[in-house]
Amino acid sequence: MQVELAARSASQPGKAEDTPPPSPAAAAASAAEDAPLLPDGRVRRRAGCGRFAQRSGSFRHEVGRAAAETFLLTRLTLILLRYLGIGYRWIRQFLALCCYTLLLMPGFIQVVYYYFFSSQVHRSVVYGDQPRNRLDLYIPTSTTGLKPVVAFVTGGAWIIGYKGWGALLGRRLAERGIIVACIDYRNFPQGTIGDMVEDASQGISFVCNNIASYGGDPGRIYLVGQSAGAHISACTLINQAIKECGEGDTSSWSVSQIKAYFGISGGYNLLNLVDHFHRRGLYRSIFLSIMEGEESLQKFSPHVMIKESSASQAFVDTLQQHGVKADLFLYEGKTHTDLFLQDPLRGGRDKMLEEIASVIHSEDPDASAQHLAVPVARRLVPEFMLKLAGRVSPF
Repeated sequence: MQVELAARSASQPGKAEDTPPPSPAAAAASAAEDAPLLPDGRVRRRAGCGRFAQRSGSFRHEVGRAAAETFLLTRLTLILLRYLGIGYRWIRQFLALCCYTLLLMPGFIQVVYYYFFSSQVHRSVVYGDQPRNRLDLYIPTSTTGLKPVVAFVTGGAWIIGYKGWGALLGRRLAERGIIVACIDYRNFPQGTIGDMVEDASQGISFVCNNIASYGGDPGRIYLVGQSAGAHISACTLINQAIKECGEGDTSSWSVSQIKAYFGISGGYNLLNLVDHFHRRGLYRSIFLSIMEGEESLQKFSPHVMIKESSASQAFVDTLQQHGVKADLFLYEGKTHTDLFLQDPLRGGRDKMLEEIASVIHSEDPDASAQHLAVPVARRLVPEFMLKLAGRVSPF
């Protein structure tokens, strides 16, 4: 599904005279390079030693952060297990998820290698104060001109979402000359839906205001969400639109900066999904806790919000009734994850990615020509394993 919004050009990046002064560490290294010999004749320490110390300090910092995140994840997992109890539904779904992951592992290993070792990936760029306020950037190899930008909010049933899940999408779109920013956000039980929407809003704000420094075009920003991420990003857009209709809004981004929204396999009316998720192992009590209580289901249902606030086939119809240009794309025979995982891992021509890229490049004929020249993606997982994964998928 694509929802096109009015576009507004953002400010261009600063001029050369706005370049920030060097960091204290860089200044100290420069001063050391020019320093004379010590009075007692000893040779001063080389600047390379300082750089080594900086690298060592950076490594220790990364290890410390990884340890802290591991501790946090373990604590949150234990809290989540207390919520889940020993119900057979979620255990069955968890086992299905394990089988699903194992079947797709040949492809996942290659994507993980790309994620950690490709120079095109800038991991864990900080956009806010919360521990999960990080995003990954996927930068095209070509540095000619400003690139269109996709801000992507990944799925994960509001519980297991993680920015790294967007690595495959980021890679494929970067090959087509598009910068991708995969936005992380707090999951339950670390946060509830209000926290997730707040994090997504801050991530979008960072992209709108800083992407030019990474070679992105602030006048061509597109929002994409998948599964729970489609729900979160839709709520974020509508909340922002409602804020802008009021007085005294001081937010640092506007819905007019988003050229179009693509919602992939999202849910937009939570009132109709409570029983469905309960049957799938996301029990009613947990789902209502994530959504901040039954009374908040309407507040976080984009379909209902648009109907009631005047500020999806039913969702698309509702958008169109309120003057929004909306298109619905249906892919026959596809499961919840086919479009996002199995099809890209299958290689060859990816219809959904091609349609997204064609919309993004439609206003730039040169970029469109570059997009059409992209080589066909190679297969990452054998077909029989993809079909088995589709059969056991818990989604």
